[in-house]
Amino acid sequence: MENLKYPVITISREYAAYGRTVAKRLADTLDIPFYDKDFVKETAKRSGYSEDDIRREGEAMSRATRFMNSLMNNAMVYTSSYDGIFHAQKEVIINLSKKPCIIVGRCAGYVLKQAGIPCFNVFLYADKEVRTKRTGELEENFGLNPKKARERHDILRETYYKQYTHQEMGDYHNYDICLNTGVIGPERCADIIADIVKKHIDELD
Repeated sequence: MENLKYPVITISREYAAYGRTVAKRLADTLDIPFYDKDFVKETAKRSGYSEDDIRREGEAMSRATRFMNSLMNNAMVYTSSYDGIFHAQKEVIINLSKKPCIIVGRCAGYVLKQAGIPCFNVFLYADKEVRTKRTGELEENFGLNPKKARERHDILRETYYKQYTHQEMGDYHNYDICLNTGVIGPERCADIIADIVKKHIDELD
């Protein structure tokens, strides 16, 4: 589907709001690749940081770290690992945007808009109860209290997003569509996005 009006679909999402599930179904429907966890390898090549560092810092930042990061950046010529990884991710995002694809997270929508690259920006959310239940199902949180794990991830992700976009995650002004995966269901959300994209394809034909 090289003639997509929106060559890149970005998916920003609350933690445990089925972002990867939606992206995978959407990729299968549109027959284009999606990048989420495998995004890490390419970023590692460009940044020099390890894949473990990128998994840990590539989309999560504590409030204390954000404060110290800002303080150090203002005080001297300084580049934190967070900044280094973010800039490497920007390069990867812009490079991936040369072909139709779906990019999950990494402030991709913001990065592409700043670069003047057309994209269709999606935000996925769900009630806390739905996301807490989903958190308990995720392997990476095995053994943790789901509610506390979800709350921690919410803070880390929202803080990271605000640090690098200077915007609030979930502000509908920053997206083309916002969908409640808890109410609509992740499969139907993917189908809705696909229908919109296909409509634009038809308009181009």
